[in-house]
Amino acid sequence: MVSDPVRLPTTVVVPTLGRPSLRLLLDALGCACGPRPQALVLVDDRPDGAELDPGATGLAATVLRSDGVGPAGARNLGWRRARTRWVSFLDDDVVPGPDWYARLAEDLAAAERDGSVGSQARLEVPLPDDRPPTDWERGTAGLAQAAFITADMTYRRDWLSRVGGFDERFPRAFREDSDLALRVLAAGGTVSRGQRLVSHPVRPADRWASLRQQAGNADDALMRRLHGAGWRGAAHAPLGRLPRHVAITSAAATSLLALLTGHRRGAAVAAAAAAGGIAEFAAARIRPGPRDGAEVGTMLLTSAAVPFAATWHAARGTWGHRHAGPWAAPPDLVLFDRDGTLVHDVPYNGDPDLVEPVPGAERALRRLRAAGVRTGVVTNQSAIGSGRLSAAQVEAVNARVEQLLGPFDTWQVCPHAADDGCECRKPRPAMVLDACRQLAADPGRCVVIGDIG
Repeated sequence: MVSDPVRLPTTVVVPTLGRPSLRLLLDALGCACGPRPQALVLVDDRPDGAELDPGATGLAATVLRSDGVGPAGARNLGWRRARTRWVSFLDDDVVPGPDWYARLAEDLAAAERDGSVGSQARLEVPLPDDRPPTDWERGTAGLAQAAFITADMTYRRDWLSRVGGFDERFPRAFREDSDLALRVLAAGGTVSRGQRLVSHPVRPADRWASLRQQAGNADDALMRRLHGAGWRGAAHAPLGRLPRHVAITSAAATSLLALLTGHRRGAAVAAAAAAGGIAEFAAARIRPGPRDGAEVGTMLLTSAAVPFAATWHAARGTWGHRHAGPWAAPPDLVLFDRDGTLVHDVPYNGDPDLVEPVPGAERALRRLRAAGVRTGVVTNQSAIGSGRLSAAQVEAVNARVEQLLGPFDTWQVCPHAADDGCECRKPRPAMVLDACRQLAADPGRCVVIGDIG
């Protein structure tokens, strides 16, 4: 696709659950100054959500439904539909600055100059200035220092294709972005930090939010399985308190076992150790403030439960992902032979009225397109080279196939006779490589389906 010179060569992809914050994001995109991106793709991941209205953003907007696949799957559906050189991911709870488009243009230009295949924004988390931040607010503020987060991250589309996009085994908006970045870096790409700025307001949360967050320890176990013991250093992810949580859980389990076996003194010592660990954890969370009754009560309750939840999820993830291998993503492009594969084979057919799809072709194509996988046709038409058919007759038949089974993202036709010695006649690779170049697809992520060797 050739980019419009007054448009940025990127597609903005926003996975969303339809939260109220989405409207703030869309309003900010509508008001931001600078050259607009080529397109906006909203991926509604609610299993049964109402219809989304993209509003007046000044962008060519598309709304897709991903039906609850999770943020990784929703982002994959979005970038696979993109036809631009770059794809810019935004979370639906950030607010781009008023000069975001202009800064994005500068960041993309800088990435092109230095050869970066990814560009991360700078992120700020506004905190209250009339009181100390709560534990939840402090946790959110840590995002400002995080690396590789897709709150605002742009990647080259061909590199997303090369590494297979986001690993959909990460079910939450946690670690799937670091995993993608580490795979990009391992493949030889580089990610730079740009100058554009987005704000990440703190979302409202109930008192049990920190307890639910412990499910991320299972994702950490998957990261260790995929990237080795040193993954935290590579992803700039601090260890946190998991070793202490495991120690508290172990002490509590030892106390219970000792009590059941009649070792009361040992049970008391182990219980005291567990209680001391919980008290230290609660104090560390309460100390920065605010120290009002609601916050202190929440810290006391959750501090007693978080160590056990964290240990459980870490163990669950370690066991559940013990056999996990590299992410096996679907292909980025599927190319079909025409005759005998998509439509019944009529030798040297130049009559569109004789075109009839094979059973199952329409359903297969529909499923691929719904998953964001691009499709195309690669067909040998030696009848043109031998004089049996004219190019116009072949084009008419192709148009009928497009009408019945399209739209296809690319058509590649070899018009040469079998003995012409061209490089495009299958099984030679020229048509496949041309299709991949046209669509910025990695040939290693392309599948060719045909009925003849």
